Amino acid sequence: MNERIELLLRKINDLQDELHLEMAQLATRFRYTVEKRRVIFEQDVAAYHRRLRQNVWQFILNAHLPILLVSPFIYSMIIPLVLLDLSLTVYQIVCFPVYGIKKVPRGAFIVIDRHYLHYLNIFERFNCVFCGYANGLIAYAREIGARTENYWCPIKHARRIREAHLLYAEFEEYGDAEGYRARLKRLYGEKTP
Repeated sequence: MNERIELLLRKINDLQDELHLEMAQLATRFRYTVEKRRVIFEQDVAAYHRRLRQNVWQFILNAHLPILLVSPFIYSMIIPLVLLDLSLTVYQIVCFPVYGIKKVPRGAFIVIDRHYLHYLNIFERFNCVFCGYANGLIAYAREIGARTENYWCPIKHARRIREAHLLYAEFEEYGDAEGYRARLKRLYGEKTP
């Protein structure tokens, strides 16, 4: 890999680590801890949050009519999302051991914890669970796709792509036929996939 690209990737990783540390410090400010994937607020904070919760009827009455009307379309997306989730699970179970690819831990991507926020009413909690599942699932799918692409076609594109996955930077350069063949030889020996 190009030395300049390696340097930039290290800087990006350092900045991501710094960002995660900064975000973790917010837990202290908002007075919560995470214990065994469960979020626990200090009692006085939880009580304050409950006082800020909007009444369900107020929430419905204050909602804009177009938002209420399109809600069924949004929630109907649960069907293809669950099918995608099941398909990804089966795909990993069947294919990844054959390819020798490390499985993607689903729980690292699908994080559902906003329902611990006491200031959310039942509808807001449901929406947050739905969004956490949907966006986490898409991120999970992307990582499975990235690992698959890394196995089958680790070549960068000629055209710039927006927000490439994390493995992309390690792919062979577009047009580097020798680099690609050498990579395959390193990975598989004389037998290629």
